[in-house]
Amino acid sequence: PVVFSVMTSVAAFMPLFFIDGMMGKFMSIIPVIVIAVLLLSLVESLFILPAHLASKGNGVLSRIFGRIFRRPLDFHERVAASFDRGLKRFVKNVYQPTLRVALSNPISSAAVAVALMLFTFGWVAGGHIKFVFMPQIESDWLTVSVNMPQGTTVDQTSKMVELIEKKALVLRAQFDEENPGEDSIYRNVFTYIGDQPNGRRASMTATASAGGQGHLGEVTIELKPSEERDIGSKEIEARLRELVGEVPGTESIIFSSALFSAGNAIEVELASDDFDQLLLAVERLKSQIAQYAGTGDIQDSFQEGKLEMKLALKPQARSLGITLADLARQVRQGFFGDQALRFQRNSDDVRVMVRYPKDERRTLGNVRAMRIRTPAGAEVPFTEVASVDVGNGYAAIQRSDGQRIVNVSASVDEKVANADEINADIGARFLPALVQDYAGLRFSFGGEQRERSDSLQSMLYNFIIAMFVVYILLAVPFKSYTQPFIVMSAIPFGIIGAVWGHALLGINLALLSLFGIIALSGVVVNDSLVLLSFYNQLRKKGMPRDQALLEAGAQRFRPILLTSLTTFFGLLPMILEKSVQAQFLIPMAVSLAFGILFATFIILLGVPVGVKMLEGVQGFLADLVKNEGSEELIPETAG
Repeated sequence: PVVFSVMTSVAAFMPLFFIDGMMGKFMSIIPVIVIAVLLLSLVESLFILPAHLASKGNGVLSRIFGRIFRRPLDFHERVAASFDRGLKRFVKNVYQPTLRVALSNPISSAAVAVALMLFTFGWVAGGHIKFVFMPQIESDWLTVSVNMPQGTTVDQTSKMVELIEKKALVLRAQFDEENPGEDSIYRNVFTYIGDQPNGRRASMTATASAGGQGHLGEVTIELKPSEERDIGSKEIEARLRELVGEVPGTESIIFSSALFSAGNAIEVELASDDFDQLLLAVERLKSQIAQYAGTGDIQDSFQEGKLEMKLALKPQARSLGITLADLARQVRQGFFGDQALRFQRNSDDVRVMVRYPKDERRTLGNVRAMRIRTPAGAEVPFTEVASVDVGNGYAAIQRSDGQRIVNVSASVDEKVANADEINADIGARFLPALVQDYAGLRFSFGGEQRERSDSLQSMLYNFIIAMFVVYILLAVPFKSYTQPFIVMSAIPFGIIGAVWGHALLGINLALLSLFGIIALSGVVVNDSLVLLSFYNQLRKKGMPRDQALLEAGAQRFRPILLTSLTTFFGLLPMILEKSVQAQFLIPMAVSLAFGILFATFIILLGVPVGVKMLEGVQGFLADLVKNEGSEELIPETAG
């Protein structure tokens, strides 16, 4: 039982190696540590622990230690003896009578357990406890990323960043007035022009704009550590957002106070061959997202480029033999220049460029006034053969499967709304109608939603494989194809405990909660394995079924309870930890701790009931087969 308990736990942690997506790579270090510790603990329990027990109290150091700490040890022994007596009374007066009633009514007991399971799963499906892909873990840094239109000068971007910096300093003054005598809630304020380093760093998917561009800016506030302040970074972000308000002239202003992000909470990719229709669809989608409470930072990935001249040929230009390449080359030569001469002067490479005088290349009128040379050598006015318009170009062109695409994204305040519910509503109600209104339009979800889909699909696939491996590992010591199902029946009840643990602590279910549930599936079967192994030993000695179940429950109650309690209290410090670094692991710890705690009490009653029902069904089928065989022999004997 010891060996196979460890092996089932190892098998349950193995799927965490193979989770797809960024979160899978991020969390793959956990099974490395856990599996190494489990395997080494197995070596310790089989080889080192027996040596310790064999020499207990016999060595010189043990006798010296016993004399020095005699009183504390005596007190410890009295407490242990008192606990042991109380536990035995509980088993005799409470547990065994309860188990006897459950064994007397196995169908009713099973019905109660199944009803509890269905109620819990229905409670989750009904949205009473929310599921978020990645909980927003508050950071000690607050970032405001500013995106100006393409072509904005560094001076203009700098003025906008300075405006936001001033608002941030105003907010600091407000906090100082509200908390007189305390250290400032700010540690430092940093500003960046031409880059957004912290915005990129906070995103696991690195969707933020690249640096080195004059239209980008950022203000980053370093806050006091979360343990030293009473106000959360999300509330500070909300107050700064209110102070900044709507800033005209910007493409977008994005506030972020999360430790990291798996992508935008809402991100929809729209694609179409008709770019004008695509932009109209984008605006409608942005308006729809804005109607949901809790949404903010709504933006799209389309950005207009710098102002540029757009040249076009008139029909008569073709008859003169002028091509668009000829037109573009001559305009470039006149305004930018063309190399007429290149020579070496000492160590310098000198290039002589020929172009129009400065006064003749300043305005659009200068373009229209120039003359274009035909292939035959004649010159014709520009306006006779071409037209020119001024407009914005494209900062970037995104395509997917040959179609132009634009991404629409938004953030969601988890205290107000749930991103999954908003995505589901948009996908079911709005986007299908949008596709009908614009022929050729297609959509897909990206950002956090795509990351979630990739991770959950691979998680489900790997979980099924892990459960098959656990079943094989359990079938070996039991030498049975059916008893492993009794042991594994504890897994759904572990999930129930994990769900109610989240509800008790007010924590949303998250991807990390599911990681914990996968790991729990291997840990929770250990108690069932210990109980059922002891029951099989009693049955081999000839003890009747019900008596063996009662005796196995009583004898294994203490080790099962202590194993579960030590696991729970071992995880409790992580659950209660307030530091930023531990926050993302808390949902996983809650799933493990409360799952195994709840499953323990179900195991102590449910496994014996399951064994009785299983053996009852097996006996019924055996009798049925035996009776059918007897009926077939009667006519032959009579004949």
